[in-house]
Amino acid sequence: MFSQIVASLALFFFIAAMIYAALQDAATLTIRNRLVLILVAGFVVFAPLAGFGVIEFAQGIGTGALCLVATFTLFAFGVIGGGDAKLVAAAAVWLGPEGALLFMLYTMLIGGLLAAAILMVRAIPLPAAVAGQTWILRLQSRQIALPYALAIAPGALLALPTTHWFALVA
Repeated sequence: MFSQIVASLALFFFIAAMIYAALQDAATLTIRNRLVLILVAGFVVFAPLAGFGVIEFAQGIGTGALCLVATFTLFAFGVIGGGDAKLVAAAAVWLGPEGALLFMLYTMLIGGLLAAAILMVRAIPLPAAVAGQTWILRLQSRQIALPYALAIAPGALLALPTTHWFALVA
């Protein structure tokens, strides 16, 4: 019973943090290191309390580490931002090996749709009602990268039901 409550709280924490990351990235085009560290620290605290064994815990950390190597390679080639790379790795810690591949697939698909939508929006003039909004002007600018957390967060949330966390609350 205790582990189910902790797992439920952990899921709420993870979902809230991912939604916050997406909104923050959309508004500021920044994913703060503090948020990434809080996500990883949340896993470190919640996982043992929720009943993760050493193997499940190590698999989560290992999955995050592998994703960090992969995403920092993409960052080094200028494909994604550093904050995006760290957020993917932090999410992968939570999703573990059972959710990571699905997470990547969802994130790539949503990211492609996001890129297409933003490129279409950038091609048309802004309506007067939203033209003064700073965050919309940033998204409209061709000089600014895309806020990939808008794809990372839903990708992670869609993959979440396949993880060990959901097995604990069932």
